[in-house]
Amino acid sequence: MKGLRGVIGRVRGWRRGWHERSKLQRIDLYTRATLCSLVWLFLLTWGFLPLGTALDRGAWAVAIGAALFAVNVAQSVLSTVNVRPAFDHYRGAEPFPRRRLRLPAVLLVALSGLLIALVAVDGLDDQALPVLAMDVPVAFAIPYALLVPARRFLLHAAAYIAALVALLAAFGRAGTPLLGTALTMALAAVLVLGSVRPSGWSLSVMWQAEEARDMQARLAVAEERLRFGRDMHDVLGRNLSVIALKSELAVELAQRGNPAAVDQMVEVQRIARASQQEVRDVVRGYREADLPTELMGARGVLQAAGISVTVEGADGPAGIGAPAAVQAALGWVVRETATNVLRHGDPRHCSIRLARTRDAVVLEVENDGAGTADPLDGGGDSGGGGGSGLAGLRERLGALGGTLTAAPAGDDLFRVTATVPLTASGPAPGVPTTPAGPTAPGEHPAPGGNTAAGGNTNPGGSTTPGGTTTPGGTTTPSESTTPGGTTAPSGSTAPASAGRAAPSAPSPAPSDLPEEQR
Repeated sequence: MKGLRGVIGRVRGWRRGWHERSKLQRIDLYTRATLCSLVWLFLLTWGFLPLGTALDRGAWAVAIGAALFAVNVAQSVLSTVNVRPAFDHYRGAEPFPRRRLRLPAVLLVALSGLLIALVAVDGLDDQALPVLAMDVPVAFAIPYALLVPARRFLLHAAAYIAALVALLAAFGRAGTPLLGTALTMALAAVLVLGSVRPSGWSLSVMWQAEEARDMQARLAVAEERLRFGRDMHDVLGRNLSVIALKSELAVELAQRGNPAAVDQMVEVQRIARASQQEVRDVVRGYREADLPTELMGARGVLQAAGISVTVEGADGPAGIGAPAAVQAALGWVVRETATNVLRHGDPRHCSIRLARTRDAVVLEVENDGAGTADPLDGGGDSGGGGGSGLAGLRERLGALGGTLTAAPAGDDLFRVTATVPLTASGPAPGVPTTPAGPTAPGEHPAPGGNTAAGGNTNPGGSTTPGGTTTPGGTTTPSESTTPGGTTAPSGSTAPASAGRAAPSAPSPAPSDLPEEQR
């Protein structure tokens, strides 16, 4: 019973290993295994059955026939071992060590000598000789056909056939059996060349296509990095240059005791905060997931991988009335599940269903070919464990009050279901959030601004007592502005130390911001 369980475990391990391979790796393994099995098929038919005629032709014939079969088995083992490196040599992945051909060549010579000796003692009849002679070079020829050009292989095969036929003629064979031997050996050479070379060529082309796709993916990543770098340069280049110039000017003014140096530093602070917001906008746009875009991308990627895709209920976020925060969260789910469908199992079909209930939006992604593997890194629906992709999705949906389940659905299916309530609250795209601070009596804070006592502030401005600043730092008619952006009451210009705006509260560090704001 224990032994049976061990066998079942090994079979399951082989099946799991097969499903974990990519399609190209499966084709590669199948092709190599097929060629290796041909060697043993020919050995048990062409190489073994003709030896039955030697059983009633004396002890020498039996001994020579047994030795020939044993050497043929050894040659077949070496051929099986050499097929893989021969394929790698053919497609240019790794050179084949020529020293590995020495022993097979010696065994080929030994097989040829034993065949001639068997003929010399009259151990084979006229019908068995052509069949056995056809099998003798096959085990050596299969890997050798991948190591040399086709023309050289045919020339070497012709020379070997001519030499063997001449030796057989010298030991008394002639006429039709000898001609049949030459023809069957020539047929075997053409058969080996016609089966091995096209297989090697097909594998080489497929591996080159796979490497080209990998290179294309790496180039796409590099291009995206360059694009992001250009965006960051366009956003920060000018502002950093202005900050550097104004800082130098402030240093010069401060060394001369000019109070305008403070005004320049206030302007530097304003430009720095504006740059910080622009960087956040760039990063936010770089990282946000858009649901319609992700649905189109998932369909294209899966179909390119040979997986049929159906998308239901994808009339767009407006059609299902989903807020922007819900759309972004579901876009991440589509992106992650599509990626994992490609990475796990052997899917043939994937369906994506988007529906709206009375108070929530439900997204279902279902694929076949999952087997026992978890397409989301084994996350499952229970609490513990799970991959980082599944944990990240649950965190994103949890922040909106949503849920995520991932579990087998029967019949080799796996289903991921994401549910997000329509009342999910989240920061709107492009609008940063800052921690709320206490407001003194009489103050009326506005979004993005900082308020001094008794003043009203709009986005982008700061005020002195009694003054109101509009966006961009302009003032109402009752105030005048100093060069540094400060105001004084009644239209007069105040000194930098008396009429300056109250400093704004420092912006929160990126680590204090929500994920969507970084």
